[in-house]
Amino acid sequence: MEIERKYLIAKKDLPDSLDNYAHLEIEQAYLCADPVVRIRKQDTSYYLTYKSKGLMVREEYNLPLTEDAYLHLREKADGIRIRKTRYKIPLPQGLTIELDIFHDAHEGLLLAEVEFPDEETAQTFTPPDWFGEDVTFSSRYHNSTLAYTRL
Repeated sequence: MEIERKYLIAKKDLPDSLDNYAHLEIEQAYLCADPVVRIRKQDTSYYLTYKSKGLMVREEYNLPLTEDAYLHLREKADGIRIRKTRYKIPLPQGLTIELDIFHDAHEGLLLAEVEFPDEETAQTFTPPDWFGEDVTFSSRYHNSTLAYTRL
């Protein structure tokens, strides 16, 4: 189960010294948007992911792929291939901000996601001051939507 909130971030509001935080280079593409079936390259790891319908709460299953399987499936993907750099910024209570800085077709888009252990924690979360609009309940900012549209 994935329980997360998502926020828009303005470039001017980014925290200083992002390079001090761990980060991943991500490329992902979609084989299907309903239900969501995604393939992802995350640095040198590869995954196939299924996500159910939902906004803040939804099922998510990740299966490992080989590089060859990823490359094979990537050619079958629909829409726009998404590339982003994901910074992992720790928060109190063991939470982590996943700050995505998008490249290519979505250059300039910055989104922060925070995953939670339960719905109550998600609903009572107070975001840091540098977070912008809460877009958790907008499917417009799902990566599966972004793969088929340009902002």
